[in-house]
Amino acid sequence: MINKNDYTIIGIDGGGTKTRGIIYSEGSIKAELVAGTTRIGAVGVGESCERTLTVITELCQKANIEISEVDAIVVGLAGVWLEEEKMRSQNLIRTLARSQKTIINDLLVTSDAEIALEGAFGGRDGIMTIVGTGSIALGKFHDKLYRCGGWGIELDDEGSGAWIGREGLTAVVRALDGRGEPTILADEIAQLYPTINLDEPRTIVKAYAERAFEYQNLTPYVMKCAENGDKICMRIITDSAKHLSELPDAIIKNVDKFPVNVALMGGIIDANTILRKLLEEEISKNSKLKIVKPAGSALDGAISIGFGMIKQDMEN
Repeated sequence: MINKNDYTIIGIDGGGTKTRGIIYSEGSIKAELVAGTTRIGAVGVGESCERTLTVITELCQKANIEISEVDAIVVGLAGVWLEEEKMRSQNLIRTLARSQKTIINDLLVTSDAEIALEGAFGGRDGIMTIVGTGSIALGKFHDKLYRCGGWGIELDDEGSGAWIGREGLTAVVRALDGRGEPTILADEIAQLYPTINLDEPRTIVKAYAERAFEYQNLTPYVMKCAENGDKICMRIITDSAKHLSELPDAIIKNVDKFPVNVALMGGIIDANTILRKLLEEEISKNSKLKIVKPAGSALDGAISIGFGMIKQDMEN
């Protein structure tokens, strides 16, 4: 049994919208940091790795610790699944560190979903459903991982923050065309982004092309409109909950012992939002699933994996 007070670990959760990092040393968190996205699909491999190294460096500076003193670094990146993707990011971060004459001892790059699963269940069996910019469920049973979703907004990610925002925007332009019912989301968007003029609807296309907003930026306003009685937005949130409930439903096809614990995480359901309420209702319809509170966060999972790496090194 290792004494956790003797080691220093950095955990990084690189999501689709923001990146969070902590440095754990002498039995407590010494520094925390929030930065922009490190999602490879959004910024590219090189930029993702540069941003990740910057987070590592700034955490150490805040904690007054040299990077060479850190025993393990665990990075969970959104959209990283294949071993070759993990190794490519891992190697590039090391290369960038060396170019800055910095030594990194033990480094692991994995997916943000895997560190979230570890944080939620601490290595025990269960299903983690993450709803943020994207959507994914990851289950662990008898040390085997099962994944559902997480394909990205270009292919799927139904029910996610990006999906809700895109559906909301689609509803707005359909209404402006006269193909769909009116929605108060149109006025909400026009007030948010001054470059949008509803009398000239193509300004919406221009604003999006110029990155005035991303799909997921609109999600809170779709939920706000739904809560204010807009039936179009309410329909989108209801459909989102149904799509998200399909994720754990699909994973339990690989399980033979019920009920299975399901934990929920993610920026747009961490708070007691209307989406969370509807999603819990949908999941509760399946008697084979049981909603539980996560034991810890994705960052807790990263730190836990880091201690596992140290323990393994000691045993080898």
